Amino acid sequence: MAHRLDPLDLYDVRSLLTDEERAVQDAVGRFVDEKVLPIIGDAFEQGRFPSELVSEIASLGLLGATLPEEYGCAGMNAVSYGLICQELERGDSGLRSFASVQSSLCMYPIFAYGSEEQKREYLPRMAAGEVIGCFGLTEPHGGSDPANMKTVARQDGGDWVINGAKMWITNGNLAHIAIVWAQTDDGIQGFVVPTDTKGFTAQEVHKKMSLRASVTSGLFLDDVRVPDSARLPNVKGLKGPLGCLNQARFGITWGPIGAAQACLKEVLDYSSQRILFGRPLAANQAVQIRLADMARRITTAQLLSLQLGRLKDAGRLQPTQVSLAKWNNVRMALDIARDCRDILGGAGITTEHSAIRHALNLESVITYEGTETVHQLVVGRELTGINAF
Repeated sequence: MAHRLDPLDLYDVRSLLTDEERAVQDAVGRFVDEKVLPIIGDAFEQGRFPSELVSEIASLGLLGATLPEEYGCAGMNAVSYGLICQELERGDSGLRSFASVQSSLCMYPIFAYGSEEQKREYLPRMAAGEVIGCFGLTEPHGGSDPANMKTVARQDGGDWVINGAKMWITNGNLAHIAIVWAQTDDGIQGFVVPTDTKGFTAQEVHKKMSLRASVTSGLFLDDVRVPDSARLPNVKGLKGPLGCLNQARFGITWGPIGAAQACLKEVLDYSSQRILFGRPLAANQAVQIRLADMARRITTAQLLSLQLGRLKDAGRLQPTQVSLAKWNNVRMALDIARDCRDILGGAGITTEHSAIRHALNLESVITYEGTETVHQLVVGRELTGINAF
């Protein structure tokens, strides 16, 4: 009999990785299996971010993983960062969100747009998990239209005074610094704002049914005064925050693959052991067709993200390509998580199983960093040359 394929990797995508990339995936995978999976169901149920895991996440080099070693970071390639996101989200979307925000939305803008002083001050401590960041772009009324920004920063002597509010901010109440984007007389600019600055408050969002093992906050800035040295000097306009989002979305194309694999693995085990009408659930044609469809969709997503990573590492990545993969891969994972929940039957509604947790989390992932509709319209604009936003 021919060798059986890995049900979670039918196309042996792993063989297309370098030894270093495989080593990264294995290290993060072990961490998720040993430290995350035993506690994450309870953390989700309790609405608690497992902050005790941060130091180990940092010690594995997962924060700012692609930034240079001279700033205390791991200097990995983009594909390795994608695999980190995939394995962390196999644990939980909230954990991957924490790492995405710290790496792509906070460390990346300091690296890409910051002064040398800002890089030296923050990046090594952020890589070590000693300084946690949050990213203040989205506003209560703004959502998919970040250009409609109401937060303003005005110059006052050598300082800037910032007023406004931000909403749905991951890590908000954990953060020591916030990367705050504000309208100025000179266009949108970014500021590194210590969260203990007078006039800055973060308010945690409660009653969430999604990303419960993650901290989500509203940020309020009331005459927050920072020196000009807090301003990110090397970018102006919406391209600043959008450049950060593109970094984060790249990781988000990989993360849901992990969530989908977790759900499929669980339901494969369950359906082979659950006996209904005298035979395993897995012997049912309707169930096999559903499982096969999940494998098809996971395989497609794996190949999309791997090629995306190779394009990124070659310096040829286009934002539209990220939009296509974010749209496809999150939709894939959400559909699979819901279908796995259904195959699990009544057992599927508890956090003893992962499908309902992943399904609820992915309701946020499909919305944040560009809704599914926004990414569809980005691809439509690329195809037609017409902006339909």
